[in-house]
Amino acid sequence: MGLSDGNLHTFMSDFVSKCGGVAVIDGGLATELERHGADLNDPLWSAKCLLTSANLVRQVHLDYLEAGADILTTASYQATIQGFEAKGFSREESEAMLKKSVDIACEARDIYYERCRESSSDSGGEGRTLKHRPILVAASVGSYGAYLADGSEYSGDYGDAMNLEFLKSFHRRRVQVLAESGADLIAFETVPNKLEAQAFAELLEEGINIPAWFSFNSKDGVNVVSGDSLTECAKIADSCQKVVAVGINCTPPRFISGLIQTIKKVTAKPILVYPNSGETYDAELKQWVKKSGVTDVDFVSYVNKWCEIGASLVGGCCRTTPNTIRAICRTLPARSVSISPA
Repeated sequence: MGLSDGNLHTFMSDFVSKCGGVAVIDGGLATELERHGADLNDPLWSAKCLLTSANLVRQVHLDYLEAGADILTTASYQATIQGFEAKGFSREESEAMLKKSVDIACEARDIYYERCRESSSDSGGEGRTLKHRPILVAASVGSYGAYLADGSEYSGDYGDAMNLEFLKSFHRRRVQVLAESGADLIAFETVPNKLEAQAFAELLEEGINIPAWFSFNSKDGVNVVSGDSLTECAKIADSCQKVVAVGINCTPPRFISGLIQTIKKVTAKPILVYPNSGETYDAELKQWVKKSGVTDVDFVSYVNKWCEIGASLVGGCCRTTPNTIRAICRTLPARSVSISPA
């Protein structure tokens, strides 16, 4: 959908208001797919399921909607044209799979709305929420480091030879395809450095007609993972008219409050936070270190504090589940009345 500059300005704040003051983002997709038995040991990561398990992706999206999520992020985080071509697919096939990631999420939303129409109450039993409400589909765009599949989205170190034009060229067509796919907005996620934030901001000015959010990650609670200043990164997001929210994802919960305070100093745009479970990712083993994170109870104990100090969109990233999202919905005062107990 195309938006005027005026509508862009209030796009996310209007949506948050319709959600009761806080919008809930879904939780981890790839780790949830793995929990259902998908094998994601592949450079395409969750995007592999676009090829092999579309029904499973759709089901996980539905699980999050029934847990209370207001925003679905697509299975395109690690889906790049270059990554698909390396697997032997043509440019046209690669672009079709990007669009498919959005189609699957939109289908899940349609199925959910149909279930809401068929339900006699807001509760579907077993902790399921069947409440007709505004739901956004956010087309996920991971960083160049995510495409490399070497964990460099957690370091932001792309080498001294990296430059702005290379990153713009790498992401350009992918962003164009996703912008034209029927998604409501683009989610630039786990942005690890200032250079890539600038590349995304400049790409958005190349005729992209849907809004976006920028979400950075941090491993020290002060800077983004590359060591670049979060303040400087957030300023880039703030200065880009197409960016309608800015925040943090895939970062331990204990760091989030301080990072919200940092972002608040440089932007009046809605702030989003969707941390991981606090577990540590081992880039060499390509797996999360078990028992290094927090429980759902501990995760959710932070949520109201985050909202009190400025977050208006809250969800989860890696290793969080529909149960995490259900618990977030229950703890939010404006939403708890409509969420039935499990």
